Amino acid sequence: MEIDFNKNNDSLVPAIIQDATTQKVLMLGYMNEEAYTKTIETNKVTFYSRTKQRLWTKGEESGNFLRLINIKVDCDNDTLLVQVDPVGPVCHKGTDTCWEEANEANFGFLSRLENIITDRKDNPENEQSYVATLFRSGINKIAQKVGEEAVETVIEAKDDNQDLFLNESADLLFHYLILLQAKGFKLKDVTKILEKRH
Repeated sequence: MEIDFNKNNDSLVPAIIQDATTQKVLMLGYMNEEAYTKTIETNKVTFYSRTKQRLWTKGEESGNFLRLINIKVDCDNDTLLVQVDPVGPVCHKGTDTCWEEANEANFGFLSRLENIITDRKDNPENEQSYVATLFRSGINKIAQKVGEEAVETVIEAKDDNQDLFLNESADLLFHYLILLQAKGFKLKDVTKILEKRH
């Protein structure tokens, strides 16, 4: 890997720290060549602290180390993407990230959909909501809907109509997300099991 440490007058390159599992950006630091080398050698992320004017291994005082998983350099060879497995909170203020965000898996639109389902579950009196109606009907009805959608997805998988197959797949996934929450779980709980199996 070729890194251009001489591009800036201070011989530092930005190091974007990202959780290798959740893909969340955790913090930003700076590395010189010595910090980069120490990071590779120890498998613990080390920066050059502009404040302390010395090498600084994240977690050397708090114990909240950043275990190195992978380092990538950008197209200009002057910015690093450092993928890590964080041990504890990353920010010195005690939060998961320096932007005060929870370091949780984000499934894009599916995470937004899960939040909507949670809202409907927490507010079941909403007469206009199909999801709230399902929660009011109970676990048997929700499980039955998942079974129906699974059968319909299998039937469409055996035919050649891609639109029908994709629509039934969407229905199955939607109802499965509802069933997960009816049982007190979310998608992240299932992905944890898949990660362990992997």
